[in-house]
Amino acid sequence: MVPRPLATAFSLIACLVMAYPSSSAQSAEPAARKLFGAKKKAAALQPRAIGSYAKGCLAGGAMLPVSGPAWEAMKLQRNRNWGHPRLVAFLKRFATEAQQKDGWPGLLIGDLSQPRGGPMLTGHRSHQIGLDADIWFKPKPGKPISDKERADSWSIPLADKYGQSVTKHWKPGYVQLLRRAASYPETARIFIHPAIKKALCEAAGDDRDWLRKVRPWWGHNFHFHVRLRCPVGIPGCKDQDPPPEGDGCGAQLTDWMKKIEKAAAWAKKPKKPSKPTPRKEIRRAQLPQDCRGVLDAGDTSQTQAT
Repeated sequence: MVPRPLATAFSLIACLVMAYPSSSAQSAEPAARKLFGAKKKAAALQPRAIGSYAKGCLAGGAMLPVSGPAWEAMKLQRNRNWGHPRLVAFLKRFATEAQQKDGWPGLLIGDLSQPRGGPMLTGHRSHQIGLDADIWFKPKPGKPISDKERADSWSIPLADKYGQSVTKHWKPGYVQLLRRAASYPETARIFIHPAIKKALCEAAGDDRDWLRKVRPWWGHNFHFHVRLRCPVGIPGCKDQDPPPEGDGCGAQLTDWMKKIEKAAAWAKKPKKPSKPTPRKEIRRAQLPQDCRGVLDAGDTSQTQAT
């Protein structure tokens, strides 16, 4: 007969093993990006952003309508025009106000999230909880967009990949567009290329508080990336720490311009052929526990956000 203290210990160990699968068990299950990428519709659950921007999922997602008076959703073949309903409402309001109040022709909107969020099959590390959206620098054209144009066209670069200044496409209207995007209380951050941040710092004038939210980051020369705060009262949604104090136009920007300069020099150097580094996969067990329920839930009947 096993002594009671020993039996209790064995039971506790068994519970822990069941609650936390072994690393071998985790690696045996499909990558989370394949599980979430296979879902074509949102989960029929109450709207909820679960986890953090780069490790989480989305319950009750809403689809951004393909076309509106002030926006067009692009690259529909990716099925990434889904987000938390508050993100969809934000994009509609931002597009409409930029058009009506600032004279912007309208927004071309790229990737939001997959129908149930989660890691994506390709590309983004974030965009997992339905609170991120990529907005093209190319304005909405004044004519209807064909299905082929929607699928095949691309944005315009406001900076070269390793550029130290903006391109010929830059115009003052971008200052007000980004100022408006940053002005909403729910906006947490806006990611752009360092050269674009430099141009904003030079053109902002005395009104500079909004610049704190506009952060330089790699790869944002064709679009700007808007990230919203977690909606108030949603348990399990993890906000990013606030940006550093100040407008980010001093030492922080100088450091970024140095990074871009070093990256440009590195890119020019000849390199020996090497095998690509395998992608580090996120497994379902590594995501918040509630994401399992998001994957298992039935499909929503919704086809358009209203």
